[in-house]
Amino acid sequence: MTSPKATPPGTEGPDGPDGPGGPDPLGLVGELDRHLLSEGRHLQIHDHLGAHPVTVEGPDGAVDGVMFSVWAPAAAHLAVVGDWNYWDRTTTPMQRVEGSDVWGAFVPAAREGHRYKFAVTGPDGDTVEHADPLAFRTEGAPSTASIVHRLRHAWADQRWIHTRGGGEPWSRPMSIYEVHLGSWRRDPAEPLRERTFREVAPELAAYAADLGFTHVELLPVMGHPFAGSWGYQVTSYFAPAARWGTPEDLAFFVDTLHQAGVGVILDWVPAHFPKDEWALARFDGRPLYEHPDPRRGEQPDWGTYVFDFGRGGVRSFLLSNARFWLDRYHADGLRVDAVASMLYLDYSRADGAWLANEHGGRENLEAVSLLQEVNTVVHQAHRGIVSIAEESTAWPGVSRPVDAGGLGFGFKWNMGWMHDTLDYLSEEPVHRRFHHHKLTFGLHYAFSENFVLPLSHDEVVHGKGSLLTRMPGDRWQQLANVRSLFGWMWAHPGKQLLFMGGEFAQEREWNHDRSLDWHLLQDAGHAGVQQLVRDLNAAYRDRLALWTIDFDPEGFAWLVADDTDQNVVAFLRIGSNGEELACIANFSPVPRHDYRIGLPTTGEWVEVLNTDAEHYGGSGVGNLGAVVADGPPAHGQPTSARFTLPPLAVTWFEPA
Repeated sequence: MTSPKATPPGTEGPDGPDGPGGPDPLGLVGELDRHLLSEGRHLQIHDHLGAHPVTVEGPDGAVDGVMFSVWAPAAAHLAVVGDWNYWDRTTTPMQRVEGSDVWGAFVPAAREGHRYKFAVTGPDGDTVEHADPLAFRTEGAPSTASIVHRLRHAWADQRWIHTRGGGEPWSRPMSIYEVHLGSWRRDPAEPLRERTFREVAPELAAYAADLGFTHVELLPVMGHPFAGSWGYQVTSYFAPAARWGTPEDLAFFVDTLHQAGVGVILDWVPAHFPKDEWALARFDGRPLYEHPDPRRGEQPDWGTYVFDFGRGGVRSFLLSNARFWLDRYHADGLRVDAVASMLYLDYSRADGAWLANEHGGRENLEAVSLLQEVNTVVHQAHRGIVSIAEESTAWPGVSRPVDAGGLGFGFKWNMGWMHDTLDYLSEEPVHRRFHHHKLTFGLHYAFSENFVLPLSHDEVVHGKGSLLTRMPGDRWQQLANVRSLFGWMWAHPGKQLLFMGGEFAQEREWNHDRSLDWHLLQDAGHAGVQQLVRDLNAAYRDRLALWTIDFDPEGFAWLVADDTDQNVVAFLRIGSNGEELACIANFSPVPRHDYRIGLPTTGEWVEVLNTDAEHYGGSGVGNLGAVVADGPPAHGQPTSARFTLPPLAVTWFEPA
């Protein structure tokens, strides 16, 4: 048989089907593709490398088969092994495309559904069978083979995609429910089995929509054989985790949530990858995806490798991967994990154990430019999507535009707000006066970035306890503190993120091997917290004051910031239409009567929300639904009203 010829969509170049340079004997990775790959500018390399079922024209007519292509510059020899050749390394050799770092083979005997690997012989003569770095489907652990697959899903979320593109997310309401799929809600009859994307989808979509969350954020769903990594040890960057189903199951999941009016954000992990021999590690017998110098190429915190962010093929791999989840699976955004570890060359490294950049500095310039390019690419391709950085330092301009010198993220997790707020609330109320600044300090920098306020999975593991058990006092006080935390958080400048279980005050620390404790909802106190979250989301979405000017000082004004002795704090939120909402917090267990607070307008102010309401499990202390602002000027405002402040509670008021 002569060299096959196949031209799938996307290979066309300016000089014909195969780009400048003439025909490509493998038909799938043309000269333009190879050039863009090496330059680090290929945005859809997954359409060319990997395994692709094709029909080619041979001398005897059309022939069905699979085109295998892989990037392996240092390899001395390559073969494809799989179900069709009984995993024999001698029967299906691959051919290096002349003058390139790409190897390929058309295999007529291979079919969709066949398992396969690449048998890579390195320059030292050792052969290792690697999974395909660009496989669309994989075996479930402990097996590690790739599977030839073509995604098929008839999408029905066109209305959602159209609406998503109608505005920018930072000026819209955003309330995120963070979920680990395998432990969210297991079948009580099979508590040890993790349910699939398809099984969870209808239930999670209905639940998130009922509670009023705008988005669900999934801990990594990419292939990861070690469940204990929660998905953060990714081995298959282009394939959903087989433990939760097929690619079609994940597409069904996203489609189902979209049709319920809930967006889907995916955790993405470009910061590091595990050292499993069968995966990306030393892929062609030498460091390929990882930086060759261990001072840059190894991450001591996690025992993993670090991508070589300056290498063209690696950049193309990561850029394409970011696009892939948005293009193929209609994801509404990416939350990028461990950004700080990418930005600093000395991250978690001792003196002498890191390699400076070309200017002698600690900044990883290649990682910075990659993140800037990723954000530019994804926002250009999909209007209305979000990109969120988990960045734990004070790196400037994380959520500022690239053309203004920023990293280009849409949002950044506000780790400082999270630590300060939880530290404050974990103190006994009698001691909170000495920590009052932890509630107010965050407003000094609240508008320096587009912040998400995260109460994430990281805050309920590793002995930290649950949100509930971190609170002081008896059980009533603990629940009241959780409710006040949420009332404060939902009114504070920034978007909200809450890890699953927090919405009903999960008592135990999160365990990825167990379902959440849904039985707690039989208790009125826990059910009350859940109802509060439902009401918070509803009130939040209905009030422009709480989200249209989240990232500008014009949307915020202090009312009471310095009453340390009584643990009282109050502020005003202001919407783009001039709408106003007052948030008043009493973090003391003692009710405060006749407490005067300045307000911007005279007349009746209606109580929108009271976290101490009886139907949330509170004591029912309040203001009978409203107060009247007819008093003297106070707190820099032209008038004032007397309030009753319920204990360990947050109240919201707006003008009638």
